[in-house]
Parts: sequence; structure tokens; C-alpha cells
Amino acid sequence: MTDAQLYTIIALGVYAAIMALIGCFSYGKSKTLDGFLIGGRNIGAWATAFAYGTTYFSAVVFVGYAGQHGWNIGIGSIWIGIGNAVLGCLLSWILFANRTRKMTKKLSAKTMAEYFEKRYDSKGMKILAALIIFIFLVPYSAAVYKGLGSLFGAVFPSVETWVWMLIIACLTAVYLVAGGYVATAYTDLVQGIIMLLGVICLVFSVLNHENVGGIAEFMENLGKFESLPGDPNHVTGEQLTSIFGGSAFKFLCVNIMLTSFGTWGLPQMIGKFYAIKDTAAIKRGTIISTIFCVVIGCGAYLIGSTSRLVLGGQLPQGGVDSVIPTLLMEVLGGGTLGIILLAVIMILLLSASMSTLEAVVLTSASAVAVDLIPTVSKKEIKPEKQMLLTRVFCLAFVACSFIFATQNIPIIVSLMSFSWGVVSGCFIGPYIWGLFSKRITKIGAFAGVLSGLLTVGGATLVISLNSGFSAAAAKSPEMGVIAMAVSMVVVPVVSLLTKNKDTERVEEIFSCYSKN
Repeated sequence: MTDAQLYTIIALGVYAAIMALIGCFSYGKSKTLDGFLIGGRNIGAWATAFAYGTTYFSAVVFVGYAGQHGWNIGIGSIWIGIGNAVLGCLLSWILFANRTRKMTKKLSAKTMAEYFEKRYDSKGMKILAALIIFIFLVPYSAAVYKGLGSLFGAVFPSVETWVWMLIIACLTAVYLVAGGYVATAYTDLVQGIIMLLGVICLVFSVLNHENVGGIAEFMENLGKFESLPGDPNHVTGEQLTSIFGGSAFKFLCVNIMLTSFGTWGLPQMIGKFYAIKDTAAIKRGTIISTIFCVVIGCGAYLIGSTSRLVLGGQLPQGGVDSVIPTLLMEVLGGGTLGIILLAVIMILLLSASMSTLEAVVLTSASAVAVDLIPTVSKKEIKPEKQMLLTRVFCLAFVACSFIFATQNIPIIVSLMSFSWGVVSGCFIGPYIWGLFSKRITKIGAFAGVLSGLLTVGGATLVISLNSGFSAAAAKSPEMGVIAMAVSMVVVPVVSLLTKNKDTERVEEIFSCYSKN
């Protein structure tokens, strides 16, 4: 066993023990459905802010986006991190946090689907929303498991990837099933601290690598980079140092919009606002969460932008997905301090992904146990049974995502590439307009969900028939952005053309904003 493997195992053991203890500690606070799903609406600023930030950034951001965009675009890719912090975090908290907390409390809504049902008086919309969450978020979690397993496999090449995925699945299940949202909020706080320390240390280590030359010489060395023979993109130093992405400006803008505005319609992100305890906590949480996202988002893309210098312009054998893992081994692979830091970074990436996984699993499980089954069966389910059912489905979804990830099913990867845009494209219009306007009708909200779904589905069908499904998958960011825009426009337009038949009920709902 190498030193890197030994230190990683020790760090993983300590981390697992802490997560298990938090799960056990939180069990007493999650014995009711309200406590299990939204922490009794009593979660503080720090826990909520870190829960929002850690759910936002998974290992996919580091290994996938930061590696790929940093390699191909260079320093301009940092704008994605800035956009995520300002648009996806700061603006989201300012515009939606307080209104979401007040309205969902007034409606006694614990999930996105339940919010739609009670805001628009529509069980059909509740069922449709629950199905969309189930179809597109569960495969996403499977893909994240798979990515983490591959990452640990790089440090432990003799251990099968599925072993690491099983460890991750079991660890997630223990504290999620035991403690519910309370456990995830406090584990996210611990995970967030690890992520902050890890990213700061990693940025320092990467910038001081001999090929990078420190902060002073980084841009100068990057500007001198010359494309190696055989590079299909012919990336040059001029491209890599272009502050606005150079020829990739349009691509950069689309990804900023997708990954920033996309959070405005994702149930696993919005759910954090249901649980925060008061307005004062929201004000503090806004600042804390934004600072967190600036450090993590900008740090990740800054690291990615150094990759061509660190790796000498040679793309690793595994392609862009192997850029960050290879960079880590290059920068931290030698010396005791570097190996210890490598173990910390591995836990950082594990923390980033587990926080996303727990949020996705909890959202998906509640969509079926709380929203779908009681509505379809048309039977009243006792709170105790519903609580048990939710825990069982959390276990079931963890198991399903693990099984899917080990089967190498191509559709999982395909669904993952569409999930962010589809889910947000369907929900963003009905969710946001429902918070701000009394004139939004049930038909308008339904039209918003369907328009987002049909926009992505229709575009995928047309592109696939003409150029193949891989071409459609490559266009998924543009589809997601268009779907979100269409949903935001369709909801008010259709509402203007239809009548709201329950104005008294809507007035009563909006009275929540006139109260503390």
C-alpha cells in the first residue's frame, strides 16, 4: 500500500465516522415528516448557506466542467464560477429565499410538487412534477456515483470501481436515512468547511507548480503556450488568456446561463429555502452562501485553467474527464505534505458529490413517497407510515443509483446531460411566477411545465433524426437555456388568456407576505 492510499483510507475513515455520528445525532430531530424533509423549518443561516453551496457544486464541477472548460477555454472559464456565485447564488437568495420560505410555510408545502399542488390547486400538476423529478434526477445521482468511483479508482487502481461506489452509497444511506434533512444540513456544513480548505490549499499548490510559475508569472506563461501537434482544437496562449473566452465566448455565455439560472428551478436547490428559520437567517445566509460559491466556483475553474501548463499541453488518456485527476496526481503526488493534501482533496471531492447526492436522493424519494403514491392511490396515509415510506424510498433510490451506475447503461449519461435543463426548464416559470403574481392561473402554470418539457423533447427529437442523438446531447446546454426562457414567457402569457377562478384562495395565500 502506497502512502497516498494509506492517508486516503485514514481520511476516509475519519470522515465516515463524523458523518455517521451526525446522522445518529440528527435522528431525534427527524421523527416527523416535516422534520425529516425540511428540518422543521428551523435550520440556521450557516447550515442552510453551506447546504445550498455544497449541493450546487459536486465533483462533476471539478472533474467535468472545470477540467473540460479550463482545458479548452482557459482563464475565461472563471466567468462560469463568477456567474454561478452572483446569478445562481446571490440573486437567487435575494429574490426567492424569503418569499419561498413564507409561501411554502403558508401552504404547508414540503416539496416542489406539493407547492405546485397547493399554489395552483392541481393534483395533476403534482403528479407531473413528481414524475419529472423521478425520471431526471435519479439517473443524475447514478452518474455522480460513477464519477466518484472512477476518481477513487485513480488512487486505488487495484480496487474495482464498484467497491468505491458501494462505500459511497452505504455512507450516504446511513446518515440520510437516519437524520433526513437535519443530518444533510449539518453534514453539508462539515463538508463545506472541508471544501473551502481543500480548494484554497489546492489553488495555492497548483499556482506554485514549477510549470505554472506562481501568481506573478501564471498569465505570462499561459500566454506563451503553443498548441501541440495533433491538437484538434489548436488551442493557443491567446485563446487561453482571453478574459472573455475568445472564440468560445458564445459557448461560455450559454454555460453561464444554464448553470446559474438553472438553480432557480431545481427542487433540490429551492428546498433549502423551505427549511431556513427566519428572515434574519436569510440575510446572513445570503452573504455566507455567496462567499462560499465565489471561493469554490472561481477556485475550481482557476485550477482547470492551469491544466495545460501543469500537464505540458498533453491531454491525458482518459480525455478531458481525466484532466483534473491527472493534475492532482502531478501536483500532489510527491512528498509527505503533498500526499496528505491529496487525501484531503479526495475527501473534498467526495464531500462535494455526497452533498449533491443526498439532496437529489431526498428530493426524489419525497417525490414518490410524499407526492406520487398518496395522490395516485387516493388514500390517506398516516404520518407514521408516510415517514417510514420516505425512509424506505431513500434507501431504494440510493440502491437504484448504485445499481444503475455499475451497469454502464448509456442512457444514464444521456439523461444526466439533459437533467439540469429539463427539470429547471419545466419548473422555473411556474415556481417563480407563482411566488410573485396573483394572476398566474392553473392552466398557465401547467403550460409552463409542459412547454419546458416539449422544448427540450422536441429539439432532441429533431436534432437526433437529422444528426444523431450524440449531436442532440452536445446541444443540451442550449436546449436547457431555451426551455427556461420559454417557460418564463409562456406562464404569464397563457395566464393572461385564461381566468383565475379562485381569487379568494389566491388572496389568502399571498397574505403570507404581509405577515412576519
